[in-house]
Amino acid sequence: MSVLVNKNSKIIVQGFTGSEGTFHAEQMIDYGTNIVGGVTPGKGGQEHLGKPVFNTVEEAVEKVGADTTIIFVPPAFAADAIMEAANAGIKVIITITEGIPVADMVKAADYIKDKDCRLVGPNCPGVITPGEAKVGIMPGFVFKKGNIGIVSKSGTLTYEAADQVVRQGLGITTAIGIGGDPIIGTTTKDAVELLINDPETDCVVMIGEIGGQLEPDAAKWYKESGSKKPIVGFIAGETAPAGRTMGHAGAIVGGSDDTAQAKKRIMRECGIHVVDSPAEIGIKVKEVMG
Repeated sequence: MSVLVNKNSKIIVQGFTGSEGTFHAEQMIDYGTNIVGGVTPGKGGQEHLGKPVFNTVEEAVEKVGADTTIIFVPPAFAADAIMEAANAGIKVIITITEGIPVADMVKAADYIKDKDCRLVGPNCPGVITPGEAKVGIMPGFVFKKGNIGIVSKSGTLTYEAADQVVRQGLGITTAIGIGGDPIIGTTTKDAVELLINDPETDCVVMIGEIGGQLEPDAAKWYKESGSKKPIVGFIAGETAPAGRTMGHAGAIVGGSDDTAQAKKRIMRECGIHVVDSPAEIGIKVKEVMG
């Protein structure tokens, strides 16, 4: 099993014919991802990378049964693309675009809250279920199939964690890059909950950053859930000066509980196995897996 995306997902690319959309769609198709088409307004009826191009998401849903989208639309239009996808009935909306105006995301988040869909991102690396679907910009070769779930704010640390896990002879069920913007669709807690509830995920790696409350919220949910599945946690930015945040806009200082030390303390109190460097992730996962 997997969460969010799998071999049966029918995926479209919004911003399909642009340079970013083209490059990454090609990579996803080469990986074996089930890309069923793409959307570029004004170019409907054409073919691109051997796939049909549609003018609207609604048309893609009607013609090819799309249920998942990945968005490479420029920042000024990306929030509209999110809302269009939700309105058309897309279930999983993965938004790679960086730099979407916060006011636009406030509007988009409010619009989709009552829709039957899940937003991942924006400003994220995407989601990968190894051997089934790569819906993002991550290097697919790093990820091998297995029973460890990964949740991360950082794209680079997502890949690093996967590499460390694979080096220990283990593999990944699904890796979710949640993104670092102030307003994101799927929080750390949301992603952890998805993986804890996945019957094929036996352990979760949770990677966070200084700033904000996402990781403490996830840790507290985990403790309250009573789950026996282990979580290995890492917080980036421990050596940053007090009051400093990571480069992600979402890492906003929120008080005494958003330092690396405070987050690690809360995580430990909630039963999470905390490591002090990315290089320890795989070793700790293997250890807690027995």
